[in-house]
Amino acid sequence: MGAIRSTENKTEKALRSAIHRRGLRFHKYTKDLPGKPDFVFPAARVAVFVDGDYWHSRVLQERGERALVSSVRENHREYWVAKFKRNVERDRLSDDALRALGWRVVRIWESDAKKNLERAATEVVRVVRVAAKGREKGHRT
Repeated sequence: MGAIRSTENKTEKALRSAIHRRGLRFHKYTKDLPGKPDFVFPAARVAVFVDGDYWHSRVLQERGERALVSSVRENHREYWVAKFKRNVERDRLSDDALRALGWRVVRIWESDAKKNLERAATEVVRVVRVAAKGREKGHRT
């Protein structure tokens, strides 16, 4: 597990590059925000997370606990199911805290970004532009 990078993985870098090519600028790894987003657009108040399917438990979120239980090896199953549930809850709490501070949250599954980088970049750019436009008009987003 020590080889798993929490920052600067290939998918994050590729997504940031695709967004940068579209003219948007961002800050990386803002530690003073809840959840430590992978990158943020401060002026638009948009926080972006690139979530790994395994550690952020895509199976649990999309198919439920029964699917998660059946996908985890019997060895230490109880520990790992509880761990993944805590990870998902931590993400939800981070999202709630960010929204309470007036931030929009974008979560991109790492496998989706790998599969279609341009679609993921387009989604982030769309959210940032909508949020920025709302802030220009004086609306809190």
